[in-house]
Amino acid sequence: MEKMQAQEMMSGLRIPEMDDLGQFFRSLPTSTLVGIGALTAVLAYWFATRPRPIKPPCSLLHQSEEVPHEGGGRRSMMGDPSRLLTHYHDDARTMYEVFQRGLHISGDGPCLGSRLPNQPYKWMSYKEVSARAEHLGSGLLHQGCQPNPNQFIGVFAQNRPEWIISELACYTYSMVVVPLYDTLGADAIRFIINTADISTVICDKLEKAQVLLENVERKETPRLRRIILMDAFGCDLVERSKTCGVHLHAIQDVEALGREHHKKPIPPAPDDLSIVCFTSGTTGNPKGVMLSHGNVVADFAGFLKVTDKVIFPNQDDCLISFLPLAHMFERLIESVVICHGGRIGFYQGDIRLLSDDMKVLQPTIFPVVPRLLNRMYDKIFNQANTPLKRWLLNFAAKRKGAEVSSGIIRSDSIWDKIFFSKIQASLGGRLRMIITGAAPTSPTVLGFLRAALGCQVYEAYGQTECTAGCTYTTPGDWTSGHVGAPLPCNLIKLVDVPEKNYFASKGEGEVCVKGPNVFKGYLKDPERTAETLDTDGWLHTGDIGKWLPNGTLKIIDRKKHIFKLAQGEYISPEKIENIYIRSEPVAQLYVHGDSLQSCLVGIVVPDPEVMPQWAKKRGILGTYKDLCKNTELKKAILEDLVRLGKASGLLSFEQVKNIYVHNEMFSIENGLLTPTLKAKRPELKEFFKAKIDELYSNICM
Repeated sequence: MEKMQAQEMMSGLRIPEMDDLGQFFRSLPTSTLVGIGALTAVLAYWFATRPRPIKPPCSLLHQSEEVPHEGGGRRSMMGDPSRLLTHYHDDARTMYEVFQRGLHISGDGPCLGSRLPNQPYKWMSYKEVSARAEHLGSGLLHQGCQPNPNQFIGVFAQNRPEWIISELACYTYSMVVVPLYDTLGADAIRFIINTADISTVICDKLEKAQVLLENVERKETPRLRRIILMDAFGCDLVERSKTCGVHLHAIQDVEALGREHHKKPIPPAPDDLSIVCFTSGTTGNPKGVMLSHGNVVADFAGFLKVTDKVIFPNQDDCLISFLPLAHMFERLIESVVICHGGRIGFYQGDIRLLSDDMKVLQPTIFPVVPRLLNRMYDKIFNQANTPLKRWLLNFAAKRKGAEVSSGIIRSDSIWDKIFFSKIQASLGGRLRMIITGAAPTSPTVLGFLRAALGCQVYEAYGQTECTAGCTYTTPGDWTSGHVGAPLPCNLIKLVDVPEKNYFASKGEGEVCVKGPNVFKGYLKDPERTAETLDTDGWLHTGDIGKWLPNGTLKIIDRKKHIFKLAQGEYISPEKIENIYIRSEPVAQLYVHGDSLQSCLVGIVVPDPEVMPQWAKKRGILGTYKDLCKNTELKKAILEDLVRLGKASGLLSFEQVKNIYVHNEMFSIENGLLTPTLKAKRPELKEFFKAKIDELYSNICM
């Protein structure tokens, strides 16, 4: 009874607040109610769809840790702490199995694509690529090649589908690929063919075949017996090859031969040699870096492990191939894409048409080198051709950069719609990953492009001797000025360099790498192998590194006076200086370059006694100080330096592109020479910093 009375009382109870609120809403005009409903819907949509920051796979404050009993070696915080990563997929432990896995995932999906000018991409399927590789490999075996890791096949070609088919043909029958490339120079190509005992070279163009034949005619490569050409050729080349005892074949004919005499695949083992990659080095002949299938698979397993929680490759991925396939960086990233059934689209062969190729291809993965990123950055700001436009562009980049710093990567913000959508469209509009390597990237350029491009931008560090990379950006760490943490496939330690005052106890020293991605040694060069690879398996890189408090690595110097240019070529400045010093009017000089620049510049001090007479012979008169300021004299000295460089075999990237003529000798007194009269390079760099910056700015004008 009491319960019923209580219910009746409750039913008649008035709650003023609720009644007043209801009355308030009933009194509102319909249009206002609609507006409130729309605002509520917008807010609900924003909360549901607002961008989420990338979740880092480990603490960004603790990205590596020291491993006991490894002499200060540090490991990645990702992966199994008890062992280094040797592979990612159980069914992909060799490069042959990597392709087979991609074939299984993709089936008859597109694999390799190429295009002609103003045409769409044409694609070869995985099955077609696999069949052509088996036919080419079978054809090579029928011509006398042996299906084992002692059989070296040269590949001398620009990036194109046949490069990958030739490589896969070798892997299908346990043979070894040896890339050849133009920038090494003619002497180096001869050296590689002879050192690797290469009897068969697959090349792309008629001109390259002619270069190879010239070497045979001069009896400089006596072991070369067969050239296989990708492009068409005429009867005259056939006759020329017959004359010097070389068999010349079209690649289609070798594939047809293999179709007739098909051999069952003879796959390699993980420890078998897969490739010998000759590096340009800095002095002497190139060094043949021997990499096993296991080396390559371990390196890209490390890359996958770092990124697998945030941006795992898939069948929809497409990579634009333009960096030289002769270098491991490009080939490693392509292997990752192929392993997961993605597509590789090749550029037309002209870097000036790369943007057009990207618009047509719409890639999702873009391996680059800093030089290209620098060009991209410069082009963007050159098009913003007024102070106001530059201010607006920088303002938008800072606002978007604040998002990036908080871990949010997207391409649909208001800043993208107003400022960056055209930049993104010029690269195809679908990019989700950019990987830069080969040389350090300017923090300014990297920071801006991370904001402007709306995709994840990673930086890697390494060298061919550790397959490609040994450190990599941790997802979510979009700060600049370091090269990331160790990959899960290798350890990194720093070793004392007392002569340069770097000590591991202070977190500085020579970068050393150990793990299953470290090479087997240099081909037929035990002496240089022993210099680089110690008895405990540590690769000594020659770079000086510094551990940062968060466990990332910063590259701060070179052990020797060697550096990389922005495109990844190594430079030995002393070698160049020793050639240039033979110039008659030159008394002293300093050749400068660094990894943020694509060319060299020089500081020249003329000989006060010789230079006036040398200038007079060229019709240039004046006092010593006046002559040092004379632009005609500067031009004449530069031409003489380049002449000497050419005569001594310097490659184009080893020649200075601009010089400053200084009128005071380097000396012990002014701090630019050591007591033994050697150049103090860090002091020279600092002393001439303003002039060096001016030289580079004049080159770019």
